[in-house]
Amino acid sequence: MDITVKGKNMDVGDALRVHVDDTLSAAVAKYFDRAIDGTVVFSKEAHQFRADIHVHAGRGLVVQGLNRGGDAYAAFDGALERIDKQLRRYKRRIKDYHKDQSEEAELMAQQYVLAAEEHAADEEPATDEAPVIIAELPTRVDSLSVGQAVMRMDLADQCVMVFYNRAHGRLNVVYRRPDGNIGWIDPDGSDK
Repeated sequence: MDITVKGKNMDVGDALRVHVDDTLSAAVAKYFDRAIDGTVVFSKEAHQFRADIHVHAGRGLVVQGLNRGGDAYAAFDGALERIDKQLRRYKRRIKDYHKDQSEEAELMAQQYVLAAEEHAADEEPATDEAPVIIAELPTRVDSLSVGQAVMRMDLADQCVMVFYNRAHGRLNVVYRRPDGNIGWIDPDGSDK
């Protein structure tokens, strides 16, 4: 697995790079024989360090974790512990996912990141102006079961996942609700 270690506005020393490389490789190897790559980004926020870990474990399977700590080592170890806990929880499903992976149908889509609108509190937002696109990313919409979609959303630490429901082939959405529960949108497809 190819591991990249970066620092945002801070220098990442060789000792920290070696620690990240050894522990991340060992942790991911427990669950994935051939993980593709991993990226760890360290940053300083006020008096704490933040570690963001992003592991591309396989085709369409991304695992993310972040943590803050008093030093960079503690922040990294906490984020890695979160990833390890998620992988341990989903270990059986991940193995089943790899078996079913060849059967998945996929649709390529375009994902856009829009700039947040800035307007004064007393000013009405303009409705006739198009939003500013700051990033365009290709993305796949896979055919998954609801359980697989929730697992993939949790592993990637995302708040929403769009997928084709493998049970009936229609577009579905799962999302994390503000109360912590998971919401599932499943249109019935009937023309009423």
